[in-house]
Amino acid sequence: MSAASSGSAAADEGGDAHAPPATRVPTLNVANFLTLSRLVLVPLFVGALFTGDGTDVFWRSIATALFAVASLTDQVDGWVARKYGLITDFGKIADPIADKALIGAALVGLSILGELGWWVTIVIAVREIGVTLLRFWVIRHGVIPASRGGKAKTLAQIAAIVAYLLPLPEAVEPVRWILMGFALLLTVVTGFDYVLRALRLRAAGRRATQRP
Repeated sequence: MSAASSGSAAADEGGDAHAPPATRVPTLNVANFLTLSRLVLVPLFVGALFTGDGTDVFWRSIATALFAVASLTDQVDGWVARKYGLITDFGKIADPIADKALIGAALVGLSILGELGWWVTIVIAVREIGVTLLRFWVIRHGVIPASRGGKAKTLAQIAAIVAYLLPLPEAVEPVRWILMGFALLLTVVTGFDYVLRALRLRAAGRRATQRP
C-alpha cells in the first residue's frame, strides 16, 4: 500500500555538509491518485448495488465489477508507490481510509439488503474505526503503516465480500460463511496487533520528547 514516510534523510556526522537535500515526493502523484480514485468509486458501487432493490442480476454484476476494480487499485497504488519512490505520509493515511470506506460501504449495503448479519458488519466496523482512531491518536509520534497482517485481512475481506456480491446460487452459501469467518478472524487478530503497535509507538515518542 502507499504507506511509508518520505522525509529527507539526515547527513551522517562527518559527511559532505554541502550535499544536496533529498528530493521531496509530491503529494499529487500517480499512486495517491489511484488511492483517491478508490474513494470516488465507492458511491458508484453503492448506487449500482441498490439499483433494482439489490436483486437485479445485471446491476449486481456491475456493483461486483466496480468493487473489484476499486479493490484492485489498492494493490496497484502500493506497487506504483514502492517501484517509483512515490511513497508519502498522505498515502499512509489516505490509503487505509479509502480501504475502510470501500469495505464499510459493501458490508453496510449487504446488511441493509438482509444478506449479511449486522453483527458481522458491526464487528468489522468497530475494528476499522478503532484502528483509524489509533492512527490519529499517535500521529504526532509517527505513522503506523499497514502491516502484512493488515493486508492479508483486507484481501480476506475482499474475497468474502465478492462472494456475497456475486449473484450465485444458494448452494455456495457455506463457502461464503467460511470466507467471511476467516476474514473476521484476521480482522480481530490484526486489530489487537495495531493496538500494541500504537502503544509502543506512543511510548517511544514520549521517551524521545523527554530526552534532554
